[in-house]
Amino acid sequence: MKRQLITFAALIMAALSLQAAPKSKVTKADDSRIVYVGRTLVKNGEVSFDWSAVTARTRFHGQYLAMKCSDTKKNYYNVWIDSDVTGAEVDKVIYTTGTDTLIVIATAEDFAAKAAKMSKADKKKYLAGAHKVTIQKRTEGEQGTTTIKEFITEGDMLQAEALKSRMIEFVGDSYTCGYGSENSVSSDPFKPETENVNKSYCEILARHFDADAFIVAHSGMGIARNYNSKFAGYYMPDRYNQVFDMDDKTMWDAKKSAFAPAVTVIYLGTNDFSVSKQPSLASFKTRYHQLLSEIKANYGEDHPILCVSSKADVVLFDYVRASVETCGLKNVHFLGIFEGIHYNDDRNLGASFHPNYSGHHKIAAAMMPYIATLAGWDFVIE
Repeated sequence: MKRQLITFAALIMAALSLQAAPKSKVTKADDSRIVYVGRTLVKNGEVSFDWSAVTARTRFHGQYLAMKCSDTKKNYYNVWIDSDVTGAEVDKVIYTTGTDTLIVIATAEDFAAKAAKMSKADKKKYLAGAHKVTIQKRTEGEQGTTTIKEFITEGDMLQAEALKSRMIEFVGDSYTCGYGSENSVSSDPFKPETENVNKSYCEILARHFDADAFIVAHSGMGIARNYNSKFAGYYMPDRYNQVFDMDDKTMWDAKKSAFAPAVTVIYLGTNDFSVSKQPSLASFKTRYHQLLSEIKANYGEDHPILCVSSKADVVLFDYVRASVETCGLKNVHFLGIFEGIHYNDDRNLGASFHPNYSGHHKIAAAMMPYIATLAGWDFVIE
């Protein structure tokens, strides 16, 4: 009898799902109405990526959004539901893992919560209108590659917000990835759950200038030496032109991309000077010049580049400055981030002595006037 009841219940659920199916709309991940920020690979209707901060913007009718996706490991994502990305606060955090997984991102309950404080008339209008959901990859490429296969909505998919007219490219290491940015104790160990690129200096800068941030960054990477000499012979200048952080076979073609940055920021060198060692100045300059030439080849010889030295070692200032002064390229500039910008205490530090959200704000503040000048944007502090 018990088995019969279970079977009957299963039949009811199957019938209900069949009745609900016509109400849902399936949209391939590569549909032009969905807008992606960051480097992606489109193949057979699917969209794959692994760099930090790759973002999918959607807009649709109805009160339901889900995505079918796969992930080679496990990645965490920030989600904004009918919210503008104007700060670090998010509506929810989700994660991707496994093969052909259906992840429900937004439901009627989410939209009802948004409408809870509205007047009756505004609530009715809001729930019946179009909605937007933004999904941003919090974690870096080392945590896995995500492939989005399709989106499922209750109503029609609509055209999402286009790329912003202002764009900034960031090339960096764990600081740029937002490594440990959600921790408040410097002795905390790193966990992927607390890596949040949206709390990094680059996303703070992008929000300040109302720009899209395109990020090419990997924890532990250097110009000519990686952290503790790991992965010898494979440094950030070698990764820079890859579509994927963790795949050196697929190259990115800037000429075929809609991305047109007003300025590129390079924030590298800390790992070159890690564990009280450093590469030779000659090898550092050679590799730095390689990276600068790759960026210029992508965007033109007049494209501005800001080369930032961290506070890791005072000699690093000389290395980066020397690389800028001897590169023989136009519109390449130097900025040194000194010790006084953010001190080594828990007011400014997250996991493993990396900057927390407060520390990243201070780094961003140091870069703001330089980026404004190089990009030709207004810069006002009120």
